[in-house]
Amino acid sequence: MEHEFWHKKWRQNEIGFHEEQYNPGLVNHLAKLHLAPGSRILVPLCGKTLDIRYLMEQGYKVVGAELSELAVKQLFESLNITPMVEDRSCGKLYTAQGIQVFVGDLFTLQDHDLSQIDAIYDRAALVALPEDLRAKYTTHLRQITHHAPQLLICFDYDQSQMPGPPFSVNAEEVRHHYKAHYKLELVQQSEVKGGLKGRCPATTNIWALSLNTLV
Repeated sequence: MEHEFWHKKWRQNEIGFHEEQYNPGLVNHLAKLHLAPGSRILVPLCGKTLDIRYLMEQGYKVVGAELSELAVKQLFESLNITPMVEDRSCGKLYTAQGIQVFVGDLFTLQDHDLSQIDAIYDRAALVALPEDLRAKYTTHLRQITHHAPQLLICFDYDQSQMPGPPFSVNAEEVRHHYKAHYKLELVQQSEVKGGLKGRCPATTNIWALSLNTLV
């Protein structure tokens, strides 16, 4: 999936993936990660999600990564924050009190760009990627965060009924990507009311991934 696909989505405001309220999965299950106050949470492919506001309100520091600079500008406008903007080797960096957002290709980010990451919140990143990129993404995410624990939200549906994104990522695939590195707990499994995009039955699966001490 080319970068221009997502840039066009933001330019044309075709952002049905953007939620107008805090994600209930985040609100109900973030505590499963047992984070200390002030922990730094990475939100990959963050867009302008309201969940960032929620995380900051809970006293956490947010590190976002987003391809679209338009989305990042809208994010800071929604937060009513004026960021400092600087150029980095990995792209632009928007910074303000309690928040940093990298603009550019997530795969260019390295661990030294991020510094310490205590947890990952993945609501719309893994499911946004086609199958041929998901293994690369999960490997890269583990490497740049040194296996930080995760709260992961996925959709499971019959992919033949509807093209992604969001793509279907079932339990078998989650285990394929992460079982060797994390202890996996399926903390919620629920039907998507009205079907995914109103088009096909789907379930939302929410996973808490904690560090496997054997890693």
